[in-house]
Amino acid sequence: MSTNDILGLIAGALTSISFLPQVIKTWRSGSARDLSLSMFGIFSLGVTLWLIYGLMVNSIPIIAANTLTLALCLVILYFKLKFK
Repeated sequence: MSTNDILGLIAGALTSISFLPQVIKTWRSGSARDLSLSMFGIFSLGVTLWLIYGLMVNSIPIIAANTLTLALCLVILYFKLKFK
């Protein structure tokens, strides 16, 4: 694995994991009132496109980071709709 891939994996892990506290807070509080549905919807679409791009160029860091980020964003979107 190249230095570029390692750097990409670390960067992707950090930016993806940054959503985890929001997921946990939303789950524990049972409220997603202060979260913007449109922001998370648009962001999820962008992450999906990054994931497709990563698959097209066969970039493991892009694929891994965006798969994790998309999963966490979808959980937040689920909570936003569930806790309406």
